[in-house]
Amino acid sequence: MSDEDHPHHATAEEMAQAFEEQAEQVDLSMHAVEDWVTMVFFWGMSLCVFLQFFTRYVLNNSLAWTEEIAINCLIVTVFLGSAMCVRLSRHIRVDIIYRLLPSTVGRWLALGVDLVTIGFYAYACWLMWRYVAIVGRERMVTIDLPRGLVFYTVLAAFVLMFLRAVQVFVTDWRRDRPALGDIPGGDG
Repeated sequence: MSDEDHPHHATAEEMAQAFEEQAEQVDLSMHAVEDWVTMVFFWGMSLCVFLQFFTRYVLNNSLAWTEEIAINCLIVTVFLGSAMCVRLSRHIRVDIIYRLLPSTVGRWLALGVDLVTIGFYAYACWLMWRYVAIVGRERMVTIDLPRGLVFYTVLAAFVLMFLRAVQVFVTDWRRDRPALGDIPGGDG
C-alpha cells in the first residue's frame, strides 16, 4: 500500500493551529428581506414539527394546533422562498437550448422568457387576489385565526415574485447577456 492509501490523521498540534487561523469574513449582502423572513417561517415550522413529534410520541398527548401551524408555515416558506429564487434566477429551467443558439438569439429568447415570466406572475397575483377575496375570512380549524393571514402572505409573495421578475428583466436588458444566457460552455 502506498502513502496515498492511508488517511492522514491530524496531530494535536495541527488541530490546535486550526483554531488560531483567521476565519473568513461572512458576506450576507446577497440576502434580501424575503430571505430572512423565509428563514423565520422555516424555523417556526421546524419548531412546530418538533413540538408535534415530542408531544405525540414522548408525552403521548399531541398538541393539535402544531400541525396546522406547521402546514401554514410551510406554505409561507415555499412562496416567500420562491420570491428569493426569482430574484436569484434559481428556478429550474432547461438551459440546453442556450448552448445551441448564437448568443444574440439566446439573449432575445431569454428576454422573451423574462417577459412571459412577468406575465405569469402578474396573472398569479390577480388570481390570488380573487381567491383571497372569496375565502380570506375563513377561520383556521384548530386556532381561532383567519386563514387570510396565510393567503395574504401568499399574495404578497406573488407580488414580490412579480416585482423581482421585473427587476431581473431590467437587469438582463441592461447587460450584454441575460442571466439565462450565463451558462458554462455557452457560446456567448
